[in-house]
Amino acid sequence: MPARLEGDAIVPVLDRIAESVTLPFECVVVVDDPEDPTIQVVAKKTDGDQRFRVVINEAVAGPAGAIKLGIARSSAPVLVVTMADGSDDPRAIDDLVRLVERGVVIAAASRYMAGGQQVGAPFLKSALSRLAGLSLWFFARVGTHDATNSFKAYDRGFLERVGIESDCGFEMGLELVAKARRFSLRVAEIPTIWLERSFGDSGFRLWKWIPKYLRWYFVAFTRSRTDPRSD
Repeated sequence: MPARLEGDAIVPVLDRIAESVTLPFECVVVVDDPEDPTIQVVAKKTDGDQRFRVVINEAVAGPAGAIKLGIARSSAPVLVVTMADGSDDPRAIDDLVRLVERGVVIAAASRYMAGGQQVGAPFLKSALSRLAGLSLWFFARVGTHDATNSFKAYDRGFLERVGIESDCGFEMGLELVAKARRFSLRVAEIPTIWLERSFGDSGFRLWKWIPKYLRWYFVAFTRSRTDPRSD
């Protein structure tokens, strides 16, 4: 869970995770700054609850670096990326994890399939995301209507085999879907209702990250004869 200056706003997010997730879990909150007030808030809120902890990203700052560090510092065979701003519905986590346990390498929470919804997002951001997701579903057959959503569960073995190249924003979710499709690995999805954050400022940098998204968008249309499992 990448977090940046969430402070007290992260408390209801942690509460919903604790209430909603029935499977055994560890929640790794990753911040970039050792002075981030989120650290003390999480420590106070989860005192004695070993399922929650904070780690500080001292390498490459930003969402991609935070997510990669969270993956490295966790030990579970299935990894779920979710946001600290409350936009994701943690009630989906159990179902996402079970899909991966059944054999897919990525289980995506989809805003754009039947039963899914996106509420409150800026028009341009929403339109571009929907266009990318639906075009990849219909034309690249990536296995999800919502390849750009970060809220996904991953098989750890898959991540270790294909690696993560993203180093800036949230394009990692699209990168991994593109790699799964490139190597003909299974991706599945469930519907989710995504809510634009109602507090604080979004860390999403649309124009800065578009070139990185485009790279992986086009990779999703390619195929490889090399099986990453043989590496």
